[in-house]
Amino acid sequence: MGLGGLLLTSPVLVLNRSYLPVTVTSVRRALVLLYQGHARALCEQYRDYEFWDWIGLKVEHHHDCLGLIDRKVRVPRILRLSHYDRMPARKIRFSRQNVFLRDNHTCQYCGIPQAKIHLNLDHVVPRSRGGMTNWENVVCCCLGCNHRKGGFLPHEVGMQLKRHPMKPDWVPLLDRLGRSIHFQEWKPFLPMLAG
Repeated sequence: MGLGGLLLTSPVLVLNRSYLPVTVTSVRRALVLLYQGHARALCEQYRDYEFWDWIGLKVEHHHDCLGLIDRKVRVPRILRLSHYDRMPARKIRFSRQNVFLRDNHTCQYCGIPQAKIHLNLDHVVPRSRGGMTNWENVVCCCLGCNHRKGGFLPHEVGMQLKRHPMKPDWVPLLDRLGRSIHFQEWKPFLPMLAG
């Protein structure tokens, strides 16, 4: 994937109409929302721009930009939705990605952070023994530890959890972004997460 492809998949913070963070999307999706008039892009000074105004902005050397046939276009890092007033979701969907985020991409048995391709989900109490697939019984686990544990309980094979699994009470993606803010211009919108 070239530099343009990487930029198209890089993150953009999405705010509701009241400037509260709702989610994070890709640059590709952000440009579609901007073009369709569903959102406005915010610059470093937090002025908002419609699509045609945004693509007319001057590109400085410190801006990420995409090259078009006739111009360079700045990559937006913050969007504000034009017609979305709802508060950010507080109900957290149980999913593989959200378990990885809750556990910070770290095996909950050996404690070593791993790339996603080297991680799996593990049922602490195996399903073969009546374990449920829920927040309180599923953890992020490296392939080696997953293989070692197999269908046993952790203590039966001399393993111990680093942290007891529980349902998070935050939006995992925004929390992760708050702990390692990607872009300086995101900071004012994540104060409750960045502290």
